[in-house]
Amino acid sequence: MRRSGCQTYAQIIVDILNEQVDKVFTYAVPEGMELTSGMRVLVPFGPRRVVGMVIGLTEETDVPRERLRSVLSALDDMPVVLPELMQLAAYLRTACHSTMAAALRCILPYQVRSGRVRPLSRLAVRLTQEAETALGRCARSKKQQELIERIAPWPEGVRIGHIEMEGALQAARALEKKGLAEVFPMEVRRTPYANLEGELDAYALTDAQQAAVARIRDSLDGEMQSFLLHGVTGSGKTEVYLHAVRECLLRGKGAILLVPEISLTPQMVGWFRARFGDHAAVLHSGLSQGEKYDEWRRVREGEARVVIGARSAVFAPVESLGLIILDEEHEQTYQSETHPCYDAREVARERCRLQRATLVLGSATPSIDTYARTLRGHNVLLEMRQRVAGRPLPEVEIVDMRQEIILGNRSMFSRALHAAIEETLLAGQQVVLFHNRRGHSSFVKCRACGYTVHCPHCDVTMTYHAVDDTLKCHYCGAEMALPRACPQCASPYIRKFGVGTQQVEEKLKQEFPAVTVVRMDIDTTKGKDEMVKLLTSFRKGEAQVLIGTQMIAKGHDFPNVTLVGVIAADMTLNLPDYRSEERTFQLLTQVEGRAGRGVHPGRVIVQTYEPEHYAIAMAATQDYRAFYEQEIMRRRRRLYPPYTIMMRILFSGKEASDVRAAAELMEMEINDWFTRDKRRRDQVIQVHAMEAPLGRIRDEYRYQVFIKMYAKGSEEALDYIEGAAEGAQAKAVRIEAEINPASFM
Repeated sequence: MRRSGCQTYAQIIVDILNEQVDKVFTYAVPEGMELTSGMRVLVPFGPRRVVGMVIGLTEETDVPRERLRSVLSALDDMPVVLPELMQLAAYLRTACHSTMAAALRCILPYQVRSGRVRPLSRLAVRLTQEAETALGRCARSKKQQELIERIAPWPEGVRIGHIEMEGALQAARALEKKGLAEVFPMEVRRTPYANLEGELDAYALTDAQQAAVARIRDSLDGEMQSFLLHGVTGSGKTEVYLHAVRECLLRGKGAILLVPEISLTPQMVGWFRARFGDHAAVLHSGLSQGEKYDEWRRVREGEARVVIGARSAVFAPVESLGLIILDEEHEQTYQSETHPCYDAREVARERCRLQRATLVLGSATPSIDTYARTLRGHNVLLEMRQRVAGRPLPEVEIVDMRQEIILGNRSMFSRALHAAIEETLLAGQQVVLFHNRRGHSSFVKCRACGYTVHCPHCDVTMTYHAVDDTLKCHYCGAEMALPRACPQCASPYIRKFGVGTQQVEEKLKQEFPAVTVVRMDIDTTKGKDEMVKLLTSFRKGEAQVLIGTQMIAKGHDFPNVTLVGVIAADMTLNLPDYRSEERTFQLLTQVEGRAGRGVHPGRVIVQTYEPEHYAIAMAATQDYRAFYEQEIMRRRRRLYPPYTIMMRILFSGKEASDVRAAAELMEMEINDWFTRDKRRRDQVIQVHAMEAPLGRIRDEYRYQVFIKMYAKGSEEALDYIEGAAEGAQAKAVRIEAEINPASFM
């Protein structure tokens, strides 16, 4: 608060994404204007008016009076950024080499920041105090008497649209004229998944679940602690989350639960609403603008104390935060690939540190990095090695597709999988078929000259989609008609190759014509709430088979699914990424876990051309520890993380020569810095400029400087490289530094 007669000055960050103005500006606060840190204001900036964020107030300034300008107006009547989130923005700025304005944009959603989304209101009616004698004064109007009787139980008012009587508005207006009622605009919250049915039966916790809940509960009253909750699929991690959140709420604290895929959100929201009612809010990019705005306000105003959402929900304005849970912590979707390139796991850890909250990382297949850090003491390990209710893990059969071909079976379904599907359907149970590639066919090729149809804007092949008979680029969205003859040699022998989920669905219906199928991939879940509709339909048994990509592989609980079929288990094994073995093991283990979660035992058929590979063989037994030991040995031998740091500086621009020149110049500068000092020379393994694996995306050419160095003692080198990338100037070239990026493509 301002002392009488004292001038107050506001320290402001302007909302402009430019490093030249990434600093604090001082403005005078006009007499009578009440401001606090975390409020948005309108300020003059050069010839413009811009939005700024108040980050502090002072009664002193070194800025000469003649240079001072005044705040024009306050845009909020309360702080929209909490003090601890202001600190988190400062962390984000440093950790991601971002501007403070960009960091604050992560904290404050566009729907609030832009001011373009407003509260929604509808006409409502309520009785006045004079209405006590209303029945006598309105004896001539049965409509008015009926309305009074209907709205009397609602002293705060009821929406006229919800009153089930004809002529309600006219009767309300008539009562208003008599002073017996008030017609007014009532705010209406836009609620995501309003009609979602969510049930999660409570049951007696297993000993392992009780132990996990007890450890988390005890941590809520002390300093920040972090846990890795490692439980096999079906071991009841969600029930542990629910109990932990309940303990958090009992202490007057709030909680955030992050899920890696929007497809997992509806199920979680249903479960959490069943336990916590309106205290649960949801935040993710799949909501409408109005839903995001209203849910954010419910959280900020304290109406909702539990937030369920995807990556960006880590910034939810929960006051008195006591707990952050990251479900399926191993998923790469927690890593943002747009600037600022933050990792939600690290942001969650920092936020818990700032607010002395508890962090829980949950997974059946933890990332190698997280498990290694846990073994080094950075997290407390909580293990659940058995499924709830004594249910067994599914039986897994690995089918060698090479032998299928030798035996004359060229179908995408092995004999074992075909027989298992038939048996499961006859038993009235459900099937999940997993194939991690959408579309119908992966590429289109001429069998005469070898020409392959590529995207005109990206260095990738076009994928055929049978639904609309078009070729589509999965990177830039470009579309073209399927050519009937080869564009290069005019041959009619142009054919479709490779298998996508559309083709799996097509072939399944040919083999089982009577089956009802739900297909879940990006193409079928574009519309709002389409994902919820598909999942609900399958969960209710309206379809016998669910076909999908990785969005169906984890977290979902389908009690009647007893068979899971993996069409091509080795699809992710040969990607140009040192983590391909890890991701294959994780995907297979997760999708296998969808089988046998109800009263009937589960069965899994895994089709592969590499049955002997350790990632596939160990996923069949869900033996994470054995896989970890094998994988960590491989990484130690080949000098992969966590023993090293793999970094790249990505250059992109419209002119290939400019992009390449900028990358090669950076390579020379970094090599020179390392060679100037023996200690630095011993630190580095490789610095090399090269074309990125995807050399062109959306008509922009891409080059990279790849850097590999030992992890121990790498802080100085990382600071130099990130600083060099941040300060580099190149003609019409964008430069981004990434440490162990989610993808090297």
